[in-house]
Amino acid sequence: MRILLANDDGINSTGFSVLERIARELSDDVWVCAPETEQSAASHSLTIHRPLRLRKIEEKRFAVDGTPTDCVLLAVNHMMKDKRPDLVMSGVNHGRNIAEDVTYSGTIAAAMEATLLGIRAIAFSQQFADGRRPDWETAGRWGAEVARKAIATDWPDQVLVNVNFPAVDPDAVTGIAVVPHGLRKIGDVLEERTDPRGRSYFWIGTSRTEEALQGAETDVSAIAAGRITVTPLHLDLNHAAAIQSLRGVFAK
Repeated sequence: MRILLANDDGINSTGFSVLERIARELSDDVWVCAPETEQSAASHSLTIHRPLRLRKIEEKRFAVDGTPTDCVLLAVNHMMKDKRPDLVMSGVNHGRNIAEDVTYSGTIAAAMEATLLGIRAIAFSQQFADGRRPDWETAGRWGAEVARKAIATDWPDQVLVNVNFPAVDPDAVTGIAVVPHGLRKIGDVLEERTDPRGRSYFWIGTSRTEEALQGAETDVSAIAAGRITVTPLHLDLNHAAAIQSLRGVFAK
C-alpha cells in the first residue's frame, strides 16, 4: 500500500511525527508532503495568487510553502503522478476536530482534497486538556489499529473518515465509537487588546457551548466519555428536502 501523509500543523510538528510512525506500521511505502509552516484553520483553501515552492528534503519527503490542499494536489498530480497513493492520512492534528471544527480544519481539508481526487483518506486529531500540552501516546498507540479497521471496509464515493483521540491515557480509552459529528453553538469570545501605539486588536477565542445532535451520541459526547471517535464525512453538501421545498417556491 502506498501512503501519502499531509497535515496542517507543519512538517516539523510533533503530531506529524506521530502520524509517520502510524503510517510505517501499515506500509513501507510512505510519502510525505506537508506545509513548511503551520496552516491551522486554513480550511479547504488553495494558493492561487502566488507561485508555490516545493522543497525536497529527502527521498519521498517534501515540504510546500502553501496550504494542506496545495500539498495534496502537488503530491498526487506531480510527485506521485506515475503511481498515485492508495491512501492519504492527515494529522495528527494538535487538538480535536469535531462538530463544526470540520469546516475550518486544514487537517480535514487535506483528506477532503484526496477524496475529491478519488483516493481514500483518513484525518487524525488528538484532543488535549485545556492548559496542558497534548499527550501523543494515545494517538500513537491506537492510530494504526483504527486505520487498519477503517480501510478494511468499502467506502462510498466522496466519503472520508475523521478520527479523534480523546485526552486520556492510552489504557484509559473506553472504546471506539462510530458516530455522526455533533453540533456546537458557536460562542467565540473576542478578546480585545491594545497595542503599544494605542490601537485595538483582537484574538478570536475558542470558547463554545457544546450540544448533542438531537440527543443522540455524537463525536462531541463520545470523546467527552473517553472514546475514540470515527466519523464518516460525506462531501455532498446538498440538502434534498430543501431543494424540493425551494423548487416548489420558485415554480410559482
